[in-house]
Amino acid sequence: MATRPPVGLPKLSRRSRLLLIIGGVLLVGLITGSRLLGTYVNWLWFGEVHFREVYSTVLLTRLGLFVGIGLLVGGLVAINLIIAYRTRPVFVPVTGPDDPVARYRAVVSRRMRLFAIGIPVLIGLIAGASAQADWQQLQLFLNATPFGVTDPQFGHDIGFYAFKLPFYTWLLSWLFIATAVSFVGAVVSHYLFGGIRLAGRGGQLSGPSRAHLSIVAGVFVLLKAVAYFFDRYMLLFSDRNDKFNGATYTDLNAVLPAKLILLCIAVFCAIAFFVGAVLRNLQLPAIATVLLILSSVLVGAAWPAVLEQFSVKPNAIEREAESIKRNITATKQAFGLTDDKVETKPYEGKQNVSLDELKKDQATLGNIRLLDPAVVAKTFTQFQQLRPFYGFPEKLDVDRYKIDNQLQDYIVAVRELNTAGIPQGQRDWINQHLIYTHGNGFVAAEASKVNTPADNGGNGGYPVFQASEVAPDGKVQPGPFGVEQPRTYYGELGSPGDYAIVGGRDSGAPGEYDTDSSSYTYTGSGGVRIGGIFNKLVFAAAYGERNILFNQAITDDSRIIFNRHPRDRVEAVAPWLTVDGDPYPAIVDGKITWIVDGYTTLDNYPYAKKTPLGEVTNDSLPGVAQLPNDQISYIRNSVKATVDAYDGTVTLYEMDTQDPVLKAWMGVFPGTVKPNSDISPSLREHFRYPEDLFKVQRETLSKYHVSEPRDFFSGVSFWGVPSDPTIDNATTLEQQAQAAQQPRDQQPPFYVVAGDPTSSDSNKVSFQLTSSLVRQNREFMASYVTARSDPDNYGKISVLTLNNEAKGPQQIQTQFLTSATVSSELNLLTQQKTKVVYGNLLTLPVGGGLLYVEPVYIERASQNTSFPQLSKVLVSFGDKVGYAPTLSEALEQVLTGAAAQVPSTGQTPGQTPGQTPSTTPTSPSTSTPPGSGQSSPELAQAVKDIQTALGAIKSAQASGDFAALGNAYKALDDATKKWEAANAGASSTPTSSSVVQPTPTPSG
Repeated sequence: MATRPPVGLPKLSRRSRLLLIIGGVLLVGLITGSRLLGTYVNWLWFGEVHFREVYSTVLLTRLGLFVGIGLLVGGLVAINLIIAYRTRPVFVPVTGPDDPVARYRAVVSRRMRLFAIGIPVLIGLIAGASAQADWQQLQLFLNATPFGVTDPQFGHDIGFYAFKLPFYTWLLSWLFIATAVSFVGAVVSHYLFGGIRLAGRGGQLSGPSRAHLSIVAGVFVLLKAVAYFFDRYMLLFSDRNDKFNGATYTDLNAVLPAKLILLCIAVFCAIAFFVGAVLRNLQLPAIATVLLILSSVLVGAAWPAVLEQFSVKPNAIEREAESIKRNITATKQAFGLTDDKVETKPYEGKQNVSLDELKKDQATLGNIRLLDPAVVAKTFTQFQQLRPFYGFPEKLDVDRYKIDNQLQDYIVAVRELNTAGIPQGQRDWINQHLIYTHGNGFVAAEASKVNTPADNGGNGGYPVFQASEVAPDGKVQPGPFGVEQPRTYYGELGSPGDYAIVGGRDSGAPGEYDTDSSSYTYTGSGGVRIGGIFNKLVFAAAYGERNILFNQAITDDSRIIFNRHPRDRVEAVAPWLTVDGDPYPAIVDGKITWIVDGYTTLDNYPYAKKTPLGEVTNDSLPGVAQLPNDQISYIRNSVKATVDAYDGTVTLYEMDTQDPVLKAWMGVFPGTVKPNSDISPSLREHFRYPEDLFKVQRETLSKYHVSEPRDFFSGVSFWGVPSDPTIDNATTLEQQAQAAQQPRDQQPPFYVVAGDPTSSDSNKVSFQLTSSLVRQNREFMASYVTARSDPDNYGKISVLTLNNEAKGPQQIQTQFLTSATVSSELNLLTQQKTKVVYGNLLTLPVGGGLLYVEPVYIERASQNTSFPQLSKVLVSFGDKVGYAPTLSEALEQVLTGAAAQVPSTGQTPGQTPGQTPSTTPTSPSTSTPPGSGQSSPELAQAVKDIQTALGAIKSAQASGDFAALGNAYKALDDATKKWEAANAGASSTPTSSSVVQPTPTPSG
């Protein structure tokens, strides 16, 4: 019977091969061309911001990893393929005419160089491309710095776990991959060249192939022994127990010894594989493999499970006490909550407070914020937008400024360019990228002030705006904050692909829009020069826009501005930072400056709690970028970054001088982070304690304020972040009452200017970030957490703990909504198709109690262009609810009846600045000693001062200026003291009574 010869692969014609080569070259060109184009554009951009060393360091590190791991994996595969080929049998019998192995063997033999080189190169390219993304681990390993703190189990510095152990395990994983791929390649090669035959009973394995595969398998097992060695350290990050992180009793007393036993067994097994290779005997490696598997099951899994089930769980509190102590200590260290940074004090949380006690909190009562930055953005847009192509972010920011040496908090925003607002008929390429290029001005409104009450003819309840801008005539109006350059080219409203081409216009070319009567040409240093033909070609290709190439207004001095969002710019120049989701603008030395917080994080701090960053920092606040939901176990606000709104200059400042992670990165990128001493006082005055860090810390404090392992294990003393009671969009009171019982997003922290409840100085105000914490699974207040932002006490955290049943935010909101006066008016408003918007519910410690203040806005529900108007103010203190058009009236309602009698001046004894009197002030009557016939000069002057202060109070109440109201009450308090002292100094008892019954004032 005739047989046909083996059939090889089909041959391609010369033309087909040529077409395939051309197609491959074009494909490679398209892939690499776009990458090369992006690399060159990035190179230009990093040169513009003077951080090219960062880009080059990252590129070289990535390239080094690509080449190194590619050579490691590809080289090992190539070596094993060569060994398999050279140890192939001389004669390989063919099983039949249709033997598929023989057919492939013939093809490979004819193209041996192609397969011998091509396969390792392809595998090396894939491995290198995967490894280059891990450049941070290599650089941290090379620039490791000590923490000065050791772990409680092995005694290693934390720097070993932060910088070295991740690199060791990463390198070990690539060695595993290289060995495993080499083993598979060797098996395939030996099978292809006849070293392994499956024909016959049990198949056949040649001596060289047996030795080769035994050695590769032995190397793999030896690497497993090394892995067992490093696994001991990984136990310190264990999550075996769902109550805490770190090595548990079972890990330390069962798993840790098991790792050492398995390490020894793995070394023995590796030796058995090597001996088997020499003796050409597979029995010894087979026995060793079975021993390793059985040991892994019995020693590594079964014994820890038995110990956990029958010893640890029945006695969990005692067994895990030491591990819980370690977890608490490490977590406080990792999240910056050690005793030197956090001050905890008990707080009474009184329901009824005397006016003498309220006197201590004049700083807080005189600075209560009424404007909610998450609500009034549309109001800013309505009154301050000027043109449709300007805009404000969805959420505005809170900052503070000293005006007339008085610290005041302001709602601040930049009037930014918003190209989406350009009218549709004018939205062409020239208008979008050459004409409308920049924003105009900085807008601020005092946070505790509105123009007039909302019921004053319908024109009240709006912020009192203060703008620094370019006037219609083209001249700069610096405003109260002294802005020298109000034009802004960098801000939060720009889209990722947005760009503007500015500067260098020829005479007669259209200039950039500045005002309706004036144009402007950019003179700053921001942007990449685009004038040359090559750069024009590059950016025309990058943006797919031929107009860049042919537009005649673009000259040699023109610049293209892109990557305009402050957060994106900081992330680009500092890729090792986790950047805060909410940049904010400030006026620093006459410049509009974006301030961005940067965090250094780790995911491998021994024994520390693991926290999902994105989940913890997510709350009900709109318009804030979401952080990545990485698991972190260490965080520091190590860097403060600034971005100039005019020229885009990015500057990084060292904030935490003790952070080892920052020191390591400063070693990677020397000179990129300026030292803390370079921070100017004018910039430092505007640093805020960052919200995202505070959210992480308050979440951590909710559990780790507990110091006793038994209490921690039981969890009965844990706290929780309250849900936000003000985000309800229900339109009827019934819907609101039902929604109040549903789970909500977390309440965000709030920036306020207030007095320090832990300080003895009752007159000092400070800029604080505050939050309430409630009892776990309950709505009663548990604590009040405050982080300071002033330069002299920046970062100081105070925790006021409450032991009574003080109401939490949700309960206060329910109390507001169920109040008869409030509910009737809200129902009336909703029937009129008016949308009710609740502002931020502030919790303020006052006089040993808790004062709650919430602004209530109204908005026309049926209008797309509607905007919020401050209608009323809700106030709660104890069991009383105040609801009035002004804060002073609402405060009066809840504080009425605090004292039975007042002096005839109308001033209650001990009344504090910022507190509205509970009665209508009347003219004072002086007391005269018998026989004198007239009052003393001191008494007459005191009466005059009292009358002046009363007039100031009336004026401040009418204007809604609460800072002035606080000052007026302080003056009234001082004058009353002088009046009382003058009376006490009289030679005899006054002839007329100095105490009268007050005349009540109508509430509301």
